[in-house]
This record gives sequence, structure tokens and C-alpha cells, in this order.
Amino acid sequence: MSGEIKPRLEITDRHGNRIVEAQGRSPQEAIAVLNGRALPGNRGTSLNLDWVENVRVNTSAVERRAATLVTRRTVKKDWQIAWLLRAITCMDLTTLSGDDTDERVRRLCAKGRQPIQQEIVEKLRIEELHIQVGAVCVYHLFVETARRALEGTKIHVAAVSTGFPAGLNPFEERLAEIRRSVEAGAQEIDIVITRAHVFGAQWQRLYDEIVAFKDACGPAHLKVILGTGDLTTLRNVARASLVAMMAGADFIKTSTGKESVNATLPVGLVMTRAIREYAEETGMAVGFKPAGGIRTAKQSVEWLMLMKEELGNSWMEPHLFRLGASSMLGDIERQLEFHLTGRYSAEYRHPLA
Repeated sequence: MSGEIKPRLEITDRHGNRIVEAQGRSPQEAIAVLNGRALPGNRGTSLNLDWVENVRVNTSAVERRAATLVTRRTVKKDWQIAWLLRAITCMDLTTLSGDDTDERVRRLCAKGRQPIQQEIVEKLRIEELHIQVGAVCVYHLFVETARRALEGTKIHVAAVSTGFPAGLNPFEERLAEIRRSVEAGAQEIDIVITRAHVFGAQWQRLYDEIVAFKDACGPAHLKVILGTGDLTTLRNVARASLVAMMAGADFIKTSTGKESVNATLPVGLVMTRAIREYAEETGMAVGFKPAGGIRTAKQSVEWLMLMKEELGNSWMEPHLFRLGASSMLGDIERQLEFHLTGRYSAEYRHPLA
């Protein structure tokens, strides 16, 4: 993906203040490093329509690059275990079912606090690592339940909002839902964009919508779900990614998990390159969350490889990378046990909620 416009010197934030170079910032404010440049978190920019309209995506090249990603590199033995442990720390352990209950959410939170069976932890000798998931993601109704179950940990509570998964509720209702979730204790809000704005190339409307969601989040981090399976083309994915970041997204996320097509590596490649281009032009870092259809330990390593190759080590940390999944954790546990015993255990030995 590339745009012909190089707007770094002309970019202002969404309040009209000129964006300054990140190199002059103190190390305490930096959350990432890209090409030796320290980057703070995203605070949004003015909407640059020239940049958005000039985006081009070579679909064939993207698909070839995504295909080679999983064949050029492999990790084995102890290195594989290290990558799988990192994947756990970057996981948004999620339950978004119509039959969710408080008890299911409490069990999921307990699993998030101790995602690996103690016997496996002791045999791997990783007690001092205190492995936990990055967040637990639930509907608004269960935010308070999750918050109480996670007290005393660094695990964040994430809430899906804005009429998830369709995102077609009246606008004021969507804003109110965000505010209620933040008041209930959610530290991260996963919002859904209005896909029709993308189809109609109504970039100002999409920008204004996300800015309003960002303002409603207050201190909570905003994760913008693009619904990439619905967006038809990779060019739409790239453009929507840029607009979301300009509007102040802390993370851009592939999918709700409810679309017929969810997170795919070609889509991930387009979105991570949009993040890289945005970082190069504005000096600000945005996180990435693939979600939907990620079920195996092998897939978790593939997504980590994508982050390492496209964005570098800074984006392999939970403050900039999340995997939206639940069943994947069980498969990772099975792989850890296989590493110790040489045998695959039955799936029922690794239950979630």
C-alpha cells in the first residue's frame, strides 16, 4: 500500500495543532520505536483526504507476500514455546455469545488470570514470568462482573460497544453505550464503524463518527473494528484504516468475529502497512488487533511473525498488539504440554469457560 502524498510537515491534530516530531519527546512518552524513531501513542490528526484518496493496493502482491510469510520463517522447540507464551500475553480472551452469563464471565476471567495449568507452568519453569492475558473482552452487561473478577491484576476489561456487531444503532445510543461501559470500569472499548461510510467514500462522516466515539471513551483506549470481511476490497480496508487512525484510534481491529470472513493475513498485511505509513508520516504509534477465526497456536505465531516483520519488536507487546480469540488458548496449552511430554492431550483437558 502506498499513497503519493507525503503530508508530514502539514499534518495537524484534530484540534488544529501542528503535529511535532516524536524524536523530541521524552523516552517516558514513547510506546514504540520504528526505524530508530521513538513514537508516542496516537492522539489523532486532521483528516487528510488527499492521503486517503491516493491510497493504492496491489492485491496480487499483498496475497503473494502474505503467502510467503508463513513459509519463509519457522520457530521450533524452546523458541516456539517462547512465541506461544508471548501470544498468550497479547490475547484478548473473549466471550461474546448470546448465552453469556455472569458465571461464564467469572470463569473466563479466572482463566485469564491463570491461562496455563499450574502443572505445565512448573514443568516449564516459568513461574517468575507470571503469564496472564492482555484483556478480557465482554458485552457491556458483564463489564462490572469482569472488573471485579480481575481486581488486583493488570488485565484490562474490554467492552464491545456501539451496537456490536452491526453498528447500526442510533448514533446517540452508541455514544451512550460507550459512556456507560467506561463508567462501569471498562478500560478499552471496541467500537464498530458504519460500513456504509466506507462504501460511499464518505470519509468526513466516518472521521467525525470515530472522533465522537474517541471523545466518549474518555480515558479508555479506543479499538476501532473495521469489519474487514464486509469492506469488499483491500483498498477500502487501507483507506478505512487511515481514517480511523487520523480520528484518534488507539488500535485498529479487523473484525467483529461475526462476519462470514474475519481476520486474514492479506488484510493484516494491509492494515499493518497502513500503521507503518501512519507512524512514518505522523510520528505516532497505533496498535493492531486481528480477531475472528483465530483458533490455533500455529495461527498465533503467524500473526506474531507478521508484526515482527512489518512493524518490529515494539508491536509484539500487548500495549500495541492483541489477538481476539478464546479457543486458541486451549490449543496453545496443548502445544505446551506436547513440548513437555511428546504427546497431544485431549481438548477437554484444557477447558475455558
